[in-house]
Amino acid sequence: MKATIDGTVIAEAPEAELISIEGNWYFPPSSLVREAFGDSPTPYTCPWKGDAQYHDVTTPSGTHHDAGWSYPVLKPSAITRVGKDFSGYVAFDKAQVTIG
Repeated sequence: MKATIDGTVIAEAPEAELISIEGNWYFPPSSLVREAFGDSPTPYTCPWKGDAQYHDVTTPSGTHHDAGWSYPVLKPSAITRVGKDFSGYVAFDKAQVTIG
């Protein structure tokens, strides 16, 4: 599967390597086009996953604020709930990023 912004690929991995949580696909860190990502200062804490890190994504069409997010340090109960450690995996804002 690919995550794209205006046709630019920002992440790509086989579906078997992605994790679906609450309607969002989480891409493994190894699938990201790393140079496109920068950390955003936007704060958010999920009650069951923990503290999120939002990411701004820069493509030829510009910088897309908070286009992705990840959980660098998950609550242990989140790993148990999902059945896999998804620390650092990145999900994307469907209003800005096309997944397919």
